[in-house]
Amino acid sequence: MMLTAYDPFAATSAAFRALDQLAGRGNSLTARPLSGMPMDAYRVGDNFVAHFDLPGVDPGSIDLSVEGTTLTVTAERSVPQLENAEWAIAERPYGSYTRQLVLGRSLDTDRLEASYHDGVLTVSIPVAEKARSRKITVTRTDTPTAVEGRTIEGESAGAKAVES
Repeated sequence: MMLTAYDPFAATSAAFRALDQLAGRGNSLTARPLSGMPMDAYRVGDNFVAHFDLPGVDPGSIDLSVEGTTLTVTAERSVPQLENAEWAIAERPYGSYTRQLVLGRSLDTDRLEASYHDGVLTVSIPVAEKARSRKITVTRTDTPTAVEGRTIEGESAGAKAVES
């Protein structure tokens, strides 16, 4: 397994949305705090790739950290500070938010790379060399090969010498 995704606020966000709808505040005029960080994740070749939607986020506010097998992504979207503005509608979310991914041990987090373009953070983590699939070459021999004092057929090499 390459990844386990967990959003600790998913249930809470859904509950608040339901309360807003019950209270008739579904189309509120005030901006709400961010409630999630949509993500796509997949493996391509020898890399695990994750894309996080972070529209309107200043790249300088994005923080990535890895502790053990947990990748933490933190970002902030600031409320625009406009002088003399009278807001008519403010539906775009703002604030800081975090998403954590539990990565499989087969990923080489020391070689993680991240880039931000057009509101999407892309994180690429190579699969560790020891976890990559590889082809094993089988060689043909005319005689049994000794492995740790035993022949492949299961007879002890020492026992053969005594019999001869």
